[in-house]
Amino acid sequence: MYHYADCGLDYVYLKNGYVEMETAYGPASGITDVEGLHQAIALHLVKYKPRFSGAEAQFLRKHLDLSQSHLGQLIGVDESSVRAWEKHRERITKPAERLMRALVVGKVHSVEISELLEQISHLNRDAYQNRLELEETASGWVVAG
Repeated sequence: MYHYADCGLDYVYLKNGYVEMETAYGPASGITDVEGLHQAIALHLVKYKPRFSGAEAQFLRKHLDLSQSHLGQLIGVDESSVRAWEKHRERITKPAERLMRALVVGKVHSVEISELLEQISHLNRDAYQNRLELEETASGWVVAG
């Protein structure tokens, strides 16, 4: 078994999917499909881990290819909150954790959850008109234009 600590989680072990080699600097190991491995780890965390640790939150954020600032913007918290979760100074909130789970599943299954959250994060409540006009078309109801 290969202890795959490079992902930032100290409890991941691989039965296969890696190669061991000798280099000029000594023995080394390489993963044959790093992206697939990280996707499998992310899905396992999302589906089975009841609460994320700071290291797990950081792993998932990196898997999503988001900065702390961008993740915070998507889920509605400050960058400092994301940093505090990852440094184990604060516990990640349940709503934020649920949104992170949705983002991971969306990435894996090509569902545009991140686009929806991005759009929501830029909504201007003051500019919203409190009148909604709809019209029925052959394909169903739509906002009247």
